[in-house]
Amino acid sequence: MHDFCFTIPYGLILVCGGVIGYASKGSTASLAGGAGTGFALILAGYLSLQAFHKRKNSYFALILETACAAMLTWVMGQRYMQTSKIMPAGVVAGISALMTGFYLYKIATGGNHFPPKTE
Repeated sequence: MHDFCFTIPYGLILVCGGVIGYASKGSTASLAGGAGTGFALILAGYLSLQAFHKRKNSYFALILETACAAMLTWVMGQRYMQTSKIMPAGVVAGISALMTGFYLYKIATGGNHFPPKTE
């Protein structure tokens, strides 16, 4: 599976979560964290998609995706440890941990693998 297939929806979910957190509680931290990280992931997914069209790997996008997901895992994990609330901190930390593992796997295996072109 290609990284942009997960990164773009993951980024959209984070943006929506940040906007919902701001709308419901007036939390600018939710808006900045969710929307900021979400837009960074959407940008990374877009860069990865553009590189995929050229049958190349975007290692900048992979590193950006990994850094965003790892940072979000740490921040939301700390938030979960402080509040012990599974929603939203625990869920976001768990999903971000899975995504971090996926991105590390993609980096370790050399990114997206392209089948040879058949003429």
